[in-house]
Order: sequence, then structure tokens, then C-alpha cells
Amino acid sequence: MIWTVILFLLVLSVLVLAHEWGHFITARKLGVKVEEFGLGYPPRVFSWISKKTGVRWSLNAIPIGGFVKLEGENNDGCTKSTESFCAKPIWKRFIILFAGVFMNMVVAALFFTIALGFGVSLIVEGYSGNATIENQKLEITQVLAGSPAEQAGLIAGDTVLEINDQVFAVGGDVHNYLSNLGENAVVDFSIDRNGEALDISVVPSYISEIDNIGLGLAIYQTGIVHYPWYMLPVKGAVMTWWYGQEICIGLYNMIASALTGHGLGVEVSGPIGIAVMTGQAAQMGFVYLLQFGAILSINLAILNILPIPALDGGRILFLFIEAVARRPVNGKVEAVIHNIGFLILMLIVVLVTYKDVLGLFK
Repeated sequence: MIWTVILFLLVLSVLVLAHEWGHFITARKLGVKVEEFGLGYPPRVFSWISKKTGVRWSLNAIPIGGFVKLEGENNDGCTKSTESFCAKPIWKRFIILFAGVFMNMVVAALFFTIALGFGVSLIVEGYSGNATIENQKLEITQVLAGSPAEQAGLIAGDTVLEINDQVFAVGGDVHNYLSNLGENAVVDFSIDRNGEALDISVVPSYISEIDNIGLGLAIYQTGIVHYPWYMLPVKGAVMTWWYGQEICIGLYNMIASALTGHGLGVEVSGPIGIAVMTGQAAQMGFVYLLQFGAILSINLAILNILPIPALDGGRILFLFIEAVARRPVNGKVEAVIHNIGFLILMLIVVLVTYKDVLGLFK
């Protein structure tokens, strides 16, 4: 468990450092004075001041975030000096605030690129490109919660060897075969799970998500894909864009579900839950850890760009208000709103962490 925590903190630290470095480097380039670069949230454990730049570098006690403190960033007490954040044009302040989100997306693309260099497991059904594919197999890629497949014990990642004593090459053939079975037909799966052969029987039943009779799983042909070196950065960027779209769609559906009184519709994990997932990804291998880190970085980017007080998106929202009103929002009012937003975020983190702790005991 201790190594899982350490690994999680290392991964999170890399992502936070990249995010804050985006703020830091753009602020310096655009002539804004950086007062402090902190890893984690106060109280401070220790700090030192650079004689060359005058920046205070600090390590703080709450290891789940980080910050860059700029001169005049909250407008209150703005000196209007040439190095003050609040004295800069709106477009410069926007670039500084957006730079953290941009760096998280860059890190995600870099992680995906490195992972692709080692070779990643992808769905290869119908693929006709110029990548090299190894270890092709028929794999269960998704299992719906509460479905007959889940209740029978099938999980995503299981390799399908036979179905009712028949061997299939691609997922399309499996889908056609299963769609012709009746509601009470017994489907016998022979699978390989981490080198262990298992026989699992599943009986189809009605599934509300698909409004039809089925097993509640997806099966595709997968393989370890190796792209030529010159394609790796492009593919890394494409994967980042694709996952970003999927996360945005999932976030939209989650919010829509909550607003219509159906709950969040998905499980939300806090620091402990993410730490557990980090450990699980590490156990699967370095490539899986890289991919998990990339997806986590995209999540951080999207979360930070939301118009929530205390986050980058919330501060950007105040820039738009300033641009429309043609005058800055009162600095003290903005600071109070951001502080309230931060407290609410911390309360949410505590509540989700409590849920994660209960989940560990379960």
C-alpha cells in the first residue's frame, strides 16, 4: 500500500509540476513577477528563495495540488507596476491562465507517444494501416454494470478462447452469433484470464441500456500495436484529442444526469481512489501506467478549464466579465468568491475521499 501511495504522489507531482510550470514560464516570458512556486498546498514544510529570480520555491503539507503565486493576481491591492499580473492586458493574463491546461495536454500527448513507442494494446479489428500488430486475440473490452455477463463473472480484459465450443476470429462474428441466440440460451465461454483457463456460463436477459436481450459485453479483436517512429507524435496527439472528447462527453452526461435527478450516473473517485487505480495500472506494466497518467493529465486539464471559482477556468471567466464590462471586477469580491470556491472544492475532495475509504473496507 505504501508503494501505491508513493507512486501516486510521484505521478500527481509530475502532472502538477507540468501544469504550474506552464503558468510559471508564460508569466515570466510575459513580464509578470512570480512570487512563489509551490508543490502541494500550505502549510509550508520548507521553502527557499532563489537569489537569481527572487522566486520562493516551497514544498507544502497537503500533497494533492500546487500553485504559482503571481504579483497582483487577485486585483486587490494592485500596484499597477509593470510586473503586476493585474496590470497586464487581458490577452496576456488569458495566456498565463490557460498555459497550465495546455501543458497538461502536452504531457498527455507525450505520455501517449512514449507508450506507443513501446507498443500499446488497441482494438485492431478492420485495421488496414501500416502499423505492426503482435499478439492478436479476441478480448472482452467492456462489461456493463449489472449485466448478465458481469453477474456471471466475466470482466474486461478476459481473452475469449471459445464460445459454445466454437472458435471466432473477430468480434463481428461473435456479435452475429450471439444476436441469433434466444433469451434462455446458455452461452458457455472458455476464457483466459492472466494465464488461467476458466469456463463461465452466461444466460442472456433484457438489458435496459440497449433495450434488448443480450449479455451486456463488447468483444473485439485486439493486439499490441507498434507504429513507425515518425508517426508516434501524431498518434500521441490524436489519442489525446480522442480521450479529451470522450472525457468531455462523459462529463456532460454526468452533469445532465445529475440535473435531471438521476444521480451522477458514474462513480467519482478522489485521491485515494485514484491512488488505487494508479497502483493497479502499475501492476499491469509501465505502458499501462503511462496511459493512465496521460488520461489523468487530460482529466486535470478539463477540470481546470471549467468555470469554477478558484480554478483556472473560474479566473478566465472573470477575465471575460472584465472584457464585457470594460473594467476589472472588484479585487476583494473576486478573492472572496475564489476562496469560497476553494473551500467547496476541498469539501468535495473530503467527501469523495471518505467514500473511497469506505470502498477500501468493503
